[in-house]
Amino acid sequence: MDLDLTPEDLAFRDEVRAFLAAELTPELREAGARQTSVFVEPRHSLAWQKILHARGWVAPSWPEEYGGPGWTEMQRHIFAAECAAASAPSLAPMGLRMVGPCIMRYGTPEQKAHYLPRILSGEDYWCQGYSEPGSGSDLASLQLRAVSDGDHYVLSGSKIWTTHAHHANRMFCLVRTSSEGKPQQGITFLLLDMATPGLKVDPIITLAGEHEVNQVFFDEVRVPKSGRLGEENQGWTVAKYLLEFERGGGSAPGLKVALERVRGMAGELAADPHFRRRLAEREIAVQAVEMSELIVLSALAGGRNPGPASSMLKTQGAETMQRIDELAVDAAGAYAAVFQPHAREPGSNAPAIGPEHSLTAMARYLNNRAASIYGGSNEIQRDIIARLVLGL
Repeated sequence: MDLDLTPEDLAFRDEVRAFLAAELTPELREAGARQTSVFVEPRHSLAWQKILHARGWVAPSWPEEYGGPGWTEMQRHIFAAECAAASAPSLAPMGLRMVGPCIMRYGTPEQKAHYLPRILSGEDYWCQGYSEPGSGSDLASLQLRAVSDGDHYVLSGSKIWTTHAHHANRMFCLVRTSSEGKPQQGITFLLLDMATPGLKVDPIITLAGEHEVNQVFFDEVRVPKSGRLGEENQGWTVAKYLLEFERGGGSAPGLKVALERVRGMAGELAADPHFRRRLAEREIAVQAVEMSELIVLSALAGGRNPGPASSMLKTQGAETMQRIDELAVDAAGAYAAVFQPHAREPGSNAPAIGPEHSLTAMARYLNNRAASIYGGSNEIQRDIIARLVLGL
């Protein structure tokens, strides 16, 4: 695996930097710099998505036939790194990185023609209906019932921890269509409209004081069977494919930026040997994540999907970010404990208490505690690694 940039890669990097300098507005940079989780409010992320879509750069990993830019794996890595370094706000991953690839693989021609252009443009904003009360990491135990009724399924039950369901107009959802056989054998994958009658979204406010997740209730919600992705009772296969994209890749550039942010916050702590040792340990961990991601990128360049290696990347990335967050809270000191969500809002005129770099330290720490749970807990990922990688 050759990690040296070719002249073509260097020229591409310069092109990306020039684009970011010209198109990434101060408002969008502020939104990216104050981002406290994977998700940015749609008023910022969709504004940036519109700019990228106009350039044809909104979906770096998509094939050209579906609207992707046709980049090499190294170009995608360069683009992600430059966006992170420039504080570009993250795009919502549910459509572009998760359900989009599933539609490409399992969708009908009609589903591809309808949904994929709308994902690229941001016209459809997606949320994920996977977790349920009592069925988090044990996803196969989900109980949201979908009863067949002519050309529709009738859904009854609830989903929880549904990120940005209050913003989304579409949901991809796992439902139970059969109770026979193994639990995985009775699951179906549905695409549905969030405006469907009988669907209700209730907010869940996080410890960081943010409204990002929700509980969604289904009271005899009628979903057309034309919204089914793949065959009935075969949704587990689609879900596993999607989770490979949710769990793997793309975290090293963000980890590097987070580590540099901590360096800038350190102040007097930079002279403390214990703090310096912990900082060095985090730097080594970030380098390990980056090397793992590059190995996966090399495999992808050969036409293979992430496979079980995505579990390793998910575990490495989540735990390394959490340890960097701990350092940031230490560096922020007493200012980390100040509850000031309004001052964190991009464009807010609320005065910040303490230095700017400490404003988001605690919110990032609290939000990222969930990173080792969502997408499948890290304990589950280690079980996957043991079985499918180590053969235990």
